[in-house]
Amino acid sequence: MLLLAIDTSGKQGSIALAQAVERSDDGRPVEVVEVAPLVGGTFSAQLIPQIAELLSSNGFTRFDIGALAVASGPGSFTGLRIGLAAVKALAEVLEKPIAVVSLLEASVFISGLQGNVVAVLDAGRGDVYVGEYEVPSQAGEGPRERIVSINEFLGYAKGRIVVTPDLALANTIGASGLSVSAQEPISAAAVARLGWRKIRSGQTVTPEQLEANYIRRTDAEMLERIGS
Repeated sequence: MLLLAIDTSGKQGSIALAQAVERSDDGRPVEVVEVAPLVGGTFSAQLIPQIAELLSSNGFTRFDIGALAVASGPGSFTGLRIGLAAVKALAEVLEKPIAVVSLLEASVFISGLQGNVVAVLDAGRGDVYVGEYEVPSQAGEGPRERIVSINEFLGYAKGRIVVTPDLALANTIGASGLSVSAQEPISAAAVARLGWRKIRSGQTVTPEQLEANYIRRTDAEMLERIGS
């Protein structure tokens, strides 16, 4: 199956084509065909032409796409909106399933670690996005994702397994005395690999169900922060 994966969550993004198989003799169910960068944040102008070019240069058309995977956040409001809109349109026209990938979940997936793993991403203004995952996942247990201050996180994360693809954030966490594993930057290739795992397990959505994962603060938290 040909899988198209898209990540427009940050200032730099990427798209990837991957060949996925139900069974793989070498243990790698996803073979990434090519990853194309999206540079400078002008995703609205680049995305559709880049997808067309990526397909064409590898001998495919949009009708060869068997499924789509997309980074749903957390990240840039505008970037995520553009990426999700493109995936919605393609999935609707092609009538193909969509796998939704959280960047926090992708960080844990890339690490290959097991147990209670905490992923963290920079949210700006002294805040971080935090996702807590149990690997392998237990029945009925979902991820816990939220936004907190970096100081709150440093107190909360003591004794936990922490992973992040952000080197600067990893240095900050490490300087506080916590143990942290710095991962490679997340790209559409990782979105494709984790997306295929979700597709195989039936964790897909329709275009109507596809939503961004902004992990905003609640109104009560915002008022409390303003008051302090």
